[in-house]
Amino acid sequence: MKYTLLHNHDGQRTFLLVFSTGDNLTESIVSFATEHHIQAAQLTAIGGLSEITLAFFDWNTKEYNPIPIREQVELVSLNGNLSMHEGKPKLHAHVVIGKSDGSAWAGHLLNATVRPTVELYLAQWPVELHRVKDEESGLPLLDV
Repeated sequence: MKYTLLHNHDGQRTFLLVFSTGDNLTESIVSFATEHHIQAAQLTAIGGLSEITLAFFDWNTKEYNPIPIREQVELVSLNGNLSMHEGKPKLHAHVVIGKSDGSAWAGHLLNATVRPTVELYLAQWPVELHRVKDEESGLPLLDV
């Protein structure tokens, strides 16, 4: 992964991250946030992926059901955020991917391997956002 700082003013930084084939997208984003002391940010990205695991939250079981996809896909859209949970940056992202037949799949992003590239814009917010466990859903939700 390579990156450049696009903007830096009053605690607000904007980065462009460019990922390469084989990069683990989710782990790389969290590592970048840790290394650059990012505690709150908005993310958007496009690109290509070769392996991806999406998930759908089942309200009845209070668990994410994984949706593994093991083929080349287009990352049509990634929208998400970074916040702090239990002292570490936590990625929360949803994606839409396009398959070779023109169909699209969408869901909560659990894991993804980049192929050939992902171009991601990360806009840091000059605040600290935290997640706390919601008793009803069991999910770590933003505490605002």
